[in-house]
Amino acid sequence: MTMHVSRRGFIRIAAGAGLVIGLPVEFAGAAVGPFAPNPFVRIAPDNSVTVIIKHLDKGQGIATGLSTLVAEELDADWKQVRAEFAPADTAKYMNLFFKMQGTGGSTSIANSFTQYREAGAVARAMLVAAAAAAWSVPASEVVVASGVLSHKSGRKGTFGAFAEAAAKLPVPSHVPLKTPAEFDLIGKKIHRLDTEAKITGQPIYTQDIHLDGMVVAAIVHPPRFGARAVKIDAAKAAKVEGFLGAKIIPQGVAVYAKSTWPAFKAKSLVDVTWDETQAEKRGSAEIVAQYKALAGTKGAVAANVGDAEAAMAKAAKVIEQDFTFPFLAHAAMEPMNAVVQFKEGRATVWTGSQMQTVDQAITAGVFGVTPDKVEIVTKYAGGSFGRRAVPISDYVAEAAEAAKAWGRPDPVKLVWKREDDMKGGYYRPAYVHRVKVGLDANGDILAWRHVIVGQSIVGGTPFARMVKNGIDPTSVEGVSDLPYAAPNLHVELHSTEVGVPVLWWRSVGHTHTAFVVETMIDRIASESGRDPVAFRLAALKDKPRHLGVLKLAAEKADWASPPPAGRFRGIAVHESFNTYVAEVVEISMGKTGEPKVERVVCAVDCGLAVNPDIIAAQMEGGVGFGLGAALRDAITLSGGIVDQANFDAYLPIRISDMPKVEVHIVPSNEAPTGVGEPGVPPLAPAVANAMFKATGKRIDDLPLIPQSKGA
Repeated sequence: MTMHVSRRGFIRIAAGAGLVIGLPVEFAGAAVGPFAPNPFVRIAPDNSVTVIIKHLDKGQGIATGLSTLVAEELDADWKQVRAEFAPADTAKYMNLFFKMQGTGGSTSIANSFTQYREAGAVARAMLVAAAAAAWSVPASEVVVASGVLSHKSGRKGTFGAFAEAAAKLPVPSHVPLKTPAEFDLIGKKIHRLDTEAKITGQPIYTQDIHLDGMVVAAIVHPPRFGARAVKIDAAKAAKVEGFLGAKIIPQGVAVYAKSTWPAFKAKSLVDVTWDETQAEKRGSAEIVAQYKALAGTKGAVAANVGDAEAAMAKAAKVIEQDFTFPFLAHAAMEPMNAVVQFKEGRATVWTGSQMQTVDQAITAGVFGVTPDKVEIVTKYAGGSFGRRAVPISDYVAEAAEAAKAWGRPDPVKLVWKREDDMKGGYYRPAYVHRVKVGLDANGDILAWRHVIVGQSIVGGTPFARMVKNGIDPTSVEGVSDLPYAAPNLHVELHSTEVGVPVLWWRSVGHTHTAFVVETMIDRIASESGRDPVAFRLAALKDKPRHLGVLKLAAEKADWASPPPAGRFRGIAVHESFNTYVAEVVEISMGKTGEPKVERVVCAVDCGLAVNPDIIAAQMEGGVGFGLGAALRDAITLSGGIVDQANFDAYLPIRISDMPKVEVHIVPSNEAPTGVGEPGVPPLAPAVANAMFKATGKRIDDLPLIPQSKGA
């Protein structure tokens, strides 16, 4: 085996391994090190093209998206393309926006678009050079199409046939990329690489892992956040067949068994004495009351344009409103899980890792080794919505602590029940907003004053550097950069201290700021006697991409015509993660006063569309995810104890709740942006705005249909 590193930092291997291509991460400022396996492209003698995926695929289809970029520039046949998750290797596989290896913020395609295309183009150029040398013809005469190299003389060869020869050639210092007019795969509907595996039940998830000698660990978590286990009595648990032991760990009590069911059974029988001196003991009502009191005091200034107070005093009309939002669980289909083995000074972690750099570092800290002694084997994840991107790697750390406490080199598989997941914290924070808007004599916005109260997601974490002058940007995004014309804007933030662990949740701060802004805009339009779309068009006149999706959604929904009898429409438009989405919802009202969303027309501008089918699927998924939160979802606390434990109390939407969704993509050659999250923010305000049309009543608090806690 021979290793070659070019002057540009491309890495390749020759001699029997085929052709391996990697791209430098020059932005990292680090020198190219020794050969690291699994760069971006591997072409094997069997003619398979394996694309190494640096991001977690948790259902959003990124394995297919990144593979498309490589296959496009490589001119591969889609049937020969495979995907494989990258190992933890920050220098090689970092998210170019995060400067660490991780997935989130709808950045996967955006940060990888050029990087993965270049990887494919370099591989193609080297294959062409190898074929040209073998056939003694100019490289310019070698044609590549559908995974086959050919020459007008009639000679043909596969990628696999030339892979080994190509690996011995110099790496080109520059390769041209295709223009959009030359794309064969980008912009087309292509079947996903993971479809067959998921349909046929192939073992691609962490839960599928079964290793020799593996022990299953279930965790008894404290009933209140911040409590610590100080004493255990496992006498009853010891009677369960398959029970192997119970040990206190920092997160609670690890209960070990030979398989999952006895672990769960034994867990329910362990008696634990908890120290609750540092536990959070307030309930939701107390927390909200505190937030509303804070909203009346001065906070940290997140935005200040003009003089909102002076302008407000001159306003012809003033509109004021408070809004409240509950904690929200991610409730992914696959509860948190991980397999950890520590053997001979090295740790291996199998999990749906969303932030490999962090998971690797946290695991290393648990075992007292350096990060290079920790291997992360990333598996597909059955959803995440942000839950697997925890700055302190809570569930991975828990699995590592369980393995450490076990004290033997056996693999330890952490398995959470739904109740562990629902009560485990790391929720979308609860928030209170207080908004005051002054209008001029024409009904246009003269002044906008906005106060937000809620926990900081990044404060006290390794991402705390994001906080500037007391402002966590994830708390104010969507308001501090208000897109509507407002000559006087003042935004303040109170970041609260509550003992409930919080985390980003699909579309992060936009989950609440979009609701407030878009329902306020509808209220302003109504107070001004103007149509909601017409008002938005005027107030967004300097925002062409907002206007583009707004006009497209309104046109496709036939906004200018009355809705069918018994139907009511609402609209919202919002930018998040550099993607613009407008949604028109059409609802009917049941006899109980609950809305039924019948139809959603969605327009999205995400730049160049890599795979329109996946984009549509993400918008549809965002609508469903947002609808569940809008209608019924809430995590509440009583005396610091979470009320909801399963889907009987935290109600997901049913298939009968899901509306017909139409997705329209704005044609664009702008750089692609993300689609995993931006479909969520406009949905709830559009529904609330439609409900106003139906009932004449404004919705200021979510969820729209509150449930009895712990039903």
